[in-house]
Amino acid sequence: MSTKAPRIPLGVIRRLPVYLRHLKQLEDHHVQTVSSQELGAQLDLNPAQIRKDLAYFGEFGRKGIGYEVRYLIDKIEQILKLDREIPVALVGAGHLGIALCHYNQNKPGNLVIGHVFDNDPAKVGMRIGQVVVRPAEQLERCLREHQIRMAVIAVPAEHAQEVADRLVQGGVTAILNFAPAALRVPEHVHLRNADFTSELQSLAYYVLD
Repeated sequence: MSTKAPRIPLGVIRRLPVYLRHLKQLEDHHVQTVSSQELGAQLDLNPAQIRKDLAYFGEFGRKGIGYEVRYLIDKIEQILKLDREIPVALVGAGHLGIALCHYNQNKPGNLVIGHVFDNDPAKVGMRIGQVVVRPAEQLERCLREHQIRMAVIAVPAEHAQEVADRLVQGGVTAILNFAPAALRVPEHVHLRNADFTSELQSLAYYVLD
């Protein structure tokens, strides 16, 4: 009888990339091992929280030594599926979409924006680095043909829900939404919102008079 895998809390998944980024910085400085206490101090996190987060996926440390930096990098990349290339589609070739695409191309990694779509005929055929903007009507077919499961929405708010619906129809299961709109997606689709305006507005509370 098979046992169901434990559900990993969202907070744990969101902290893993933080650990990964810091571990890579340590590796760049030729640090070979690090303890949870050291990681906690460097990241301003509770060492017990770090150990608990990693324990969801296995035992990666050694008593008296801590974590081997390269080994833990490899394990976190495997957990996040970053040990393989993951194709990403981007919908919206406006200023934000172009900036996101350029940023992705300038940051080596396995999350690759290789397909960009827009419904503006003036933008179709435009080259953004190595990517050529494709017409929006090709979206679902391209998603299925290339088995793309992750996408970014960078369109005006009034078009965001329609785009999300089409992404879901095309088989996408992970969406990063930059549009200032509350989107509805099926339960099996994971949605993250990156609302630049809301973040600034919340920060405004802390501005000194």
